Amino acid sequence: MKSLRAQLAADPAIGAGNVLATVIAHGAELQGPGLTFDTAVDHFPAEHPLTLGELDERVQARTAWLREHGIGGRDVVAIWATEAADIVLSFLALTRVGAIPALMNGKMAPAIAEEYIRRLRVTGVLADAEHREKLSGAPILAEPKDLGTGDPAAAPEHYRHHQDDPVVITHTSGTTGVPKAVLHTHTTLYAALKHLLTMPQAQGTDRILNALPIPHTATILMVNQVLGNRAEMLLLSSQDAPNLLRQIERWKPRGVYGFAVTWAGLAREDLSRHDLASVRMWFNTGDCAHEPHIRKLVAVGSRETVTSQGRTTVPGSHFIDGLGSSEMGHNGFHVTHTIDSEHYGRCIGKPYQFAEATVLDSRGEELPPGNPGLLGFRSPSVSPAYWNDSVNTYKFRLNGWFLTGDLVYRDETGHFFHLDRVPDAVAGFEGPQLYTSMSEERILAALPEVLDCTVIIVQENGRFLTDVLLELSPDADPAADRTEPVRRAVGEEVAATIRRIAVIGEDDVPVTVTGKVRKVALRQERLDGVAAGAGVRR
Repeated sequence: MKSLRAQLAADPAIGAGNVLATVIAHGAELQGPGLTFDTAVDHFPAEHPLTLGELDERVQARTAWLREHGIGGRDVVAIWATEAADIVLSFLALTRVGAIPALMNGKMAPAIAEEYIRRLRVTGVLADAEHREKLSGAPILAEPKDLGTGDPAAAPEHYRHHQDDPVVITHTSGTTGVPKAVLHTHTTLYAALKHLLTMPQAQGTDRILNALPIPHTATILMVNQVLGNRAEMLLLSSQDAPNLLRQIERWKPRGVYGFAVTWAGLAREDLSRHDLASVRMWFNTGDCAHEPHIRKLVAVGSRETVTSQGRTTVPGSHFIDGLGSSEMGHNGFHVTHTIDSEHYGRCIGKPYQFAEATVLDSRGEELPPGNPGLLGFRSPSVSPAYWNDSVNTYKFRLNGWFLTGDLVYRDETGHFFHLDRVPDAVAGFEGPQLYTSMSEERILAALPEVLDCTVIIVQENGRFLTDVLLELSPDADPAADRTEPVRRAVGEEVAATIRRIAVIGEDDVPVTVTGKVRKVALRQERLDGVAAGAGVRR
């Protein structure tokens, strides 16, 4: 008899909109794992591990409420909340009635949130008490918790999704203003997971701590992945480092999932003071992670390995790095690090088997190994469009490839290396090659006392000028002159453009709702500061 994972992989009807119901239909044990949330779910207390049956019953209650209030197929419903349970349970219920949930990060500024909702052209908004007060003109349906008062017995039949049906709208980080609304269909958001179901289940994926931003595409992927794997997962509403460390010690996960900002936060802590022995694997998505942050994490925990004496457990965990985005639908690349790794330098590895990648010039022609260019990506997991935004949908397509907005190169072995985001670099196909992300990587690797750094390049009077902002460890001397070590680290071309090197605090850099540095805002701040004769903020 086929395993459940094999049955799901072979099911032509399964997709991102019906995983919970399909897992149950294929005979999964209702007393088996559902999901665990860090806040109360209706009459269940916080951190109660919902069984699969309890999870389904709570989703059915919300489904009944939605149908009673006239929400059905193709209705776009925005969800603006903070708690993981509010967002995930609302997503599961809305897809069950055929509606299209639009997930919004709770940290979004109110003015941007209102404009984002306007552009979505929503039927209604589910907003928790904190966020509904910030919306003046949006059509509020209810608070997400209200949906739990529905009668599960009155739930309608599950909506039958076509493979191209839209099932969720998530958004980009908003580094340049109002985020782009990323559409995913029943098929695109499950394509990568369906492939993974045909592969052996990776160690560390049986008990997962989810420290990804809850409204992000990545969390929806994780919910569907753990349901299919029949694994356990605790979803955190807050992903700050102290809370994450407390939960690792208490809940003892074998896998921890997060963004690059998650690992930067953990790297600021003294990990030797915490019990992290349970962790086998750290999984990064979004931006690729920095070498010093990875090295600190793989030094803790443990992992299983196969030797001539058989399978054994050795000190030090795995760190799976790569590059992903909401539009890509899943990490497009993967590379595994351990305490013995030396393949850093912003290596993002090779594409997954379900994907293709290449390096393109401005006309869409493929470039040979060693040449930097635009990252082109093709996969059945790629978003088909930005919601209500044909201009950007086609702007990021070139010669049959989706443009991720990244600059990369690949080596002769087929490994890809990330250089920078396109808006942050000065890197045409001729002229100077100035990369901010690669410069940050080199500074962090060369100066151990630097916990994190930000590099910004501005143009003034026809010249490129680089500012370097350093966040130091508490025991480092902020007055020390680090000019020469920084210049040596970044290389001659960037070093020749350095204008200032400044020491900053952890909170002195503006970030997006997902923790990405808003370099657009920083560049404008630098330009405004120069025009006013102001110095660098310290």
